[in-house]
Amino acid sequence: MTASGISHTRGEVERDTLVRWLNEYLGVGRLPDPSLNGLQIQGTETVRRVAASVDTSINTLRAAADAGADLLLVHHGLFWGRPLALTGPHHERVRTAMMADLNLYAAHIPLDAHPEVGNNAMIAGALSLQNRVPFGNWQGHKIGVAGELPFEQSLQDFADRIQKLTGEICLVHGGGIPTVRRLGILSGSGAGSVPEAAAMGLDTLLTGEPEHKFFHEAFEYGVNVVYAGHYETEVFGVRALAARLEEEFGLPWQFLNFPTGL
Repeated sequence: MTASGISHTRGEVERDTLVRWLNEYLGVGRLPDPSLNGLQIQGTETVRRVAASVDTSINTLRAAADAGADLLLVHHGLFWGRPLALTGPHHERVRTAMMADLNLYAAHIPLDAHPEVGNNAMIAGALSLQNRVPFGNWQGHKIGVAGELPFEQSLQDFADRIQKLTGEICLVHGGGIPTVRRLGILSGSGAGSVPEAAAMGLDTLLTGEPEHKFFHEAFEYGVNVVYAGHYETEVFGVRALAARLEEEFGLPWQFLNFPTGL
């Protein structure tokens, strides 16, 4: 019997049991989200091996199948709130999963916001962020985190530290003071959170990708923004969630790395 109260043989678990556990653990349905979170494609009934990836593409699906995975965990799934005909590449993605009898499970906003395995929580942990508070408005909900670094550092040193953490060369907009101490973190598309960061007295925002329409706000509000890549700021959640499944169910896993450079 595991900590969750689910009885199973370690190293394998029934798909429906695993999906129920994931839905409950991630709080699927509690936050607004254009993504169809949860099981998007149904495959084999028993899960023995897990793959994790940020995106769902033909390449990631084929790699998961080649790795012998029964379940592919992704942050960006296939379905985003509107019907999409099963033609062209979309047909090939679905066909690839179904031919491999591969389960596809997506967790978008739930995996940004999760306090344990979420993208933002994991980055905050890697930076030893202290005195954490909710940050990053998403349709009336806070899905990011803000806090204080253990020590003040120059903006350049901080950007270098993030580059080592993510492997991505950062784009830095030095709109504020030349040092970093009070930080807001919002993975992925958080460029629009500069006004919120300023209102909270943060000196720096760490997020994923820039948007042109928000360029001037960093300098107008006096907030530094470090862009570390949408992809690279969102590798943390799926890896942590897969590791959590190994801890809970004994399922081996691997991360499929297909960086976009964006």
